[in-house]
Amino acid sequence: MSMKKRNAHRQQELWIAADQIASAPGHPFYKRLNGLLADAGFDAFVESACYRFYAENKGRGSIPPGVYFRMLLIGYFEGIDSERGIAWRCADSLGLREFLGYSLKESTPDHSSLSRIRCRLDLETHHEVFIRVLKIVTANGLLKGKTIGVDATTLEANAALRSIIRRDTGESYDEFLTGLAKASGIETPTREDLVRIDKKRKNKSSNNDWQNPHAPDAKITKMKDGRTHLAHKAEHAVDLETGAITGVTLQPADRGDTTSMFETLAEATKNLEEVRDDPETVDDLAEEIVQEFVGDKGYHSNDTTRDLAEAGIRGYISEPDRGRRNWKGKAAERNAVYANRRRIRGKRGKALLRKRGELLERPFAHCYETGGMRRTHLRGHPNILKRLLVHVAGFNLSLVMRKLFSVGKPRVLQDRRPAVLCVCRSIFAAAGDLYRLWTEILIRIDRKEPLALRIRTA
Repeated sequence: MSMKKRNAHRQQELWIAADQIASAPGHPFYKRLNGLLADAGFDAFVESACYRFYAENKGRGSIPPGVYFRMLLIGYFEGIDSERGIAWRCADSLGLREFLGYSLKESTPDHSSLSRIRCRLDLETHHEVFIRVLKIVTANGLLKGKTIGVDATTLEANAALRSIIRRDTGESYDEFLTGLAKASGIETPTREDLVRIDKKRKNKSSNNDWQNPHAPDAKITKMKDGRTHLAHKAEHAVDLETGAITGVTLQPADRGDTTSMFETLAEATKNLEEVRDDPETVDDLAEEIVQEFVGDKGYHSNDTTRDLAEAGIRGYISEPDRGRRNWKGKAAERNAVYANRRRIRGKRGKALLRKRGELLERPFAHCYETGGMRRTHLRGHPNILKRLLVHVAGFNLSLVMRKLFSVGKPRVLQDRRPAVLCVCRSIFAAAGDLYRLWTEILIRIDRKEPLALRIRTA
């Protein structure tokens, strides 16, 4: 057989029959995900929810809303942070084309189309999609709503620290330092002079004094790795019995945990009540939702423990060592703190705090590390929260996929392939050893020899 050489400058055919176009076999994970969404009536739901944002019988046909939300889900499952990257990946992959319902003759939506649809659909519509996925999770027995844990993480903003300006005068950082240098007697300050002056200042990165003109929602904060960036704060409310995320809020990065927790807890309670009001999922939730709250040391304070007790919620919050306390005139706070201390030292309290370390930290790793949203590419909390709601909905769908098909992400199939091959090789090797052993037994029986065999074990 002669070797065929690749011709990079071969002239393309002008016409090609439709039956000659290569068809995609489809990814097994996305095929089953499409089946799950179809059984839940996902496309009909999002089309009815988005109907009011489109004109009837006017203009060219739009991109189906189901395609838009599927592309955002692809961002989670494939670990792609930007809309431009999502659009490129969908155009490049035959399996994702099949998941979206596009053939090779059709062009998939580009990143500008995704941005346009995101701006057209309001935040409430994205929240409705999140609730719809939460109902799918509940229908599959993965949501109870009794014990809720809350934790937060920082997301790097799409803004640079060097672009911040003074809130009062509008000066840039270099202009402000130059003014300080001239006020101290240095007429023509050098870069070294500015660095020296900046090093001696206190509270030089205060959010009360500085802001980014392009991203006013971003706040100066210290990230998990110790670096200082402009960032946002994403806070999750997680069902500690199943690991499903029941609510997510986006808040300023400089807001304390004790201040933001009640907003997130209220969001989770509202979502659970909305799911409970659905007659198809009412039997799957606990009789009384949000009976217990679990948090780390950042959520412990006199006010939070007292407010939880007044709301009838049992708190299991890790308590930092604050030394001897003065409870004069604070009887309610004292009783709430002591009750929380008793609970976290009990058997159930210790079990819940261990579960918090597992089920509260895991969604952050899936959504922001492997999910690719540790750095946001959008500006403005409404825009970021739109993407975040669908991103977290993808995490909840992965819980359902893991329960139904034992695979929560498409990349898990690739990770499991070497392990499956290794198991198959072991089975075949064991079968070969048994065949050789049986053959030797038969030969010795024919020869009337003693059956003293040395069996090789793996």
